[in-house]
Amino acid sequence: MCGITGWASFRPPLHDEVRTRATVIEAMTAALTPRGPDAGGVWLGQHAAIGHRRLAVIDPTGGAQPMADRPDEPTAVLGYSGEVYNHHELRAELSGRGHVFRTRSDTEVVLRAYAEWGEDMADHLEGMFAFAVWDERAGRLLLVRDRLGVKPLFWAPVEGGLAFASEPKALFAHPEIRPRVDADGLREAYSLLFNTGPTVWSGVREVEPGGLLVLDRGGIRERRYWQLAARAHGDGREETVERVRELVDGAARGQLEADVPLCSLLSGGIDSTVLTALLADELRLREGPDARIRSYAVDYSDQAERFTGDVLRTGHDTPYAIEAGGFIGTDHSTVVLDPRSLLEPEHRRAVVAARDSPIGVGDMDTSLYLLFGEIRRHSTVAVSGEAADEVFGGYPWFHRPAALAADTFPWLLVTGDEAAMPLNPELGLGIAEFRDDTYRAALAAVPHLDDETPAEHRQREMQHLSLTRWLRQLLHRKDRLSMAQGLEVRVPYCDHRLVEYAFNTPWSLKSFDGREKSLLRAAATGLAPDSVLHRPKNHYPATHHPAYNRGLQDLAREALATERVRALADETRLKPCLDTPPDRLEWGHRLRLERVVDLALWLDHHQPELAL
Repeated sequence: MCGITGWASFRPPLHDEVRTRATVIEAMTAALTPRGPDAGGVWLGQHAAIGHRRLAVIDPTGGAQPMADRPDEPTAVLGYSGEVYNHHELRAELSGRGHVFRTRSDTEVVLRAYAEWGEDMADHLEGMFAFAVWDERAGRLLLVRDRLGVKPLFWAPVEGGLAFASEPKALFAHPEIRPRVDADGLREAYSLLFNTGPTVWSGVREVEPGGLLVLDRGGIRERRYWQLAARAHGDGREETVERVRELVDGAARGQLEADVPLCSLLSGGIDSTVLTALLADELRLREGPDARIRSYAVDYSDQAERFTGDVLRTGHDTPYAIEAGGFIGTDHSTVVLDPRSLLEPEHRRAVVAARDSPIGVGDMDTSLYLLFGEIRRHSTVAVSGEAADEVFGGYPWFHRPAALAADTFPWLLVTGDEAAMPLNPELGLGIAEFRDDTYRAALAAVPHLDDETPAEHRQREMQHLSLTRWLRQLLHRKDRLSMAQGLEVRVPYCDHRLVEYAFNTPWSLKSFDGREKSLLRAAATGLAPDSVLHRPKNHYPATHHPAYNRGLQDLAREALATERVRALADETRLKPCLDTPPDRLEWGHRLRLERVVDLALWLDHHQPELAL
């Protein structure tokens, strides 16, 4: 995994700008060093520049970037981040079409695919990726992002063109782009609707998942090369279960390739257990019966004694993770964190700096960041069960009548006003109206079949909203916090073929046993212990230690003592969260405090211009 950045501009550079332009691209690239700690490079042409930071995973000696098709006189230059899992098949096809390869990297496959198919190359790639190609002969910049948006890609206008980067922080190293936030940005961030395109930063946008952007002298053109479509499902229950097993199996096994140590995130839930079992089996096939995959889980030193269920958590993960690891035969480790370490300023600042956003989930972000740091000591690649709930209908909102009947985004019933940091009403952001308008537009984008029943119609809406919005912030979180530690995380449940098949499987099949994730449970027979297969849905763990709650309240008071935070936050609505005894602080109110603290850190670190 890597970080990319650069720009293309058709404004002729002045003679005295040459050295400045080199300094700028080097600074933009350096801002992404945590994403690529192994190596860095830049390419600078008359109208374009590309910078790259590398985390070497495949072909460490041959995959250096930026990569040019012809080193002496390049006609195309690539900056690429991600993994293309079908690169061996594409290499064979392209070789048959006359292309000659110098390396065994998937990077060069992407570069040769551009030479063969141009922007239509995106249709041929399977994996998680974000990349930029500068076509020197055509005078054209192409930006491409993977179908589900696993890998981030941001852009902003500059004079005569645009700049791009894996993270906004690299854009802010460009002299024409400043960290500016206006009312629209705050509305995007704190509405918790997870739109694709706009960001909290004024003028900074994302390339759409499954989208591409072309810049040439005629301007900017954007289009989607992939999106979810409604198709009839003709398979019965047995055929559907078998097809799901095949798709999950293929996605997991296809993502094992790496020239560096690889591990699995094993929480003790069905999603991660299934993937770990398939990876472990594939590893034994490749390396012998004694091969063991490493697996990791996170816990808190107080969890066994203090676990308390809440709106998101039904049980303690660690015993299930240990049982699953023993059942599969992994080399399992539990990373145990002291809850007080989650309050340490250096950790929280690192998390907010990684996110480039004030919106996160507090202690859960910090603990994930620390977990990834521990994993990185032994592994460079980790496989995660992200997206299984969206794909197979695992969230409560798929099953509760009140959520299905609600005229709003379903997660707002859990994470809405109770969990959102209340903003100063004098800002006049109109978040309620913004949510209503966005919800109508989101429903209008959902594809349907003509013969759907009302129940199937609604479930298709719920899954589309979950896959195109809720999943977006989970993938952002996983990418930013892992890459801040120089760790690549792969997400097999985001395989677009699996997503397409499950999206078009009727809800009656997704819930045939009356529970969540019926299809995955049926397909996982023999891959996990029964206790894990039949365990209720559980979310990422959080600490329940009163000392953490007390420390969080203290940090929130310190944050509210600053003028900039008071200008944005509604102190009146935050007062009950501050006055509640630490051992009685509810999850939603605690998350409000987490966001106040993160807001203060974000303002301090990024020093944004507030144009309100």
